Amino acid sequence: MRQLILGSLLAFVLLSTGGCSYLFYPHAKEFTEKAKGGNTVETLINLTNMMEASAKAGQQGTGKDQALDDLHNQLHAFDNSICCVEKIKRETPAYDLVVTHNKELWSIFKRVWKFKDDQPQRSQHLELFATEVRELRDSLHTLK
Repeated sequence: MRQLILGSLLAFVLLSTGGCSYLFYPHAKEFTEKAKGGNTVETLINLTNMMEASAKAGQQGTGKDQALDDLHNQLHAFDNSICCVEKIKRETPAYDLVVTHNKELWSIFKRVWKFKDDQPQRSQHLELFATEVRELRDSLHTLK
């Protein structure tokens, strides 16, 4: 019984620490380091540039290729970094819009993943992803 409780507690801790950690996606940390800017917002802007480039590079591919894998890790890096924005900026409407764009990116990425082997759906969804990233970048510039 004690082992079951301890195991459940450990599982809960591991699953609940996914917000600002790289436990499940260690390559995301590498992308965060590459995108490092003067502050968190600049890092996020750099990550959007990387995501847009990966989305464009992956449009003609199929399956789980390097571009799609990079995009997935960059999206996790962005998601992990968004919670590190300064508190005063998190209280603004611009930050709320950034959070909304982030949620939309995840929805689009799930569709990309579903159609990763099917052209032209993969290409169309990646183009939609790139468009959403550009809108996100504009929101980040407003937040800056």
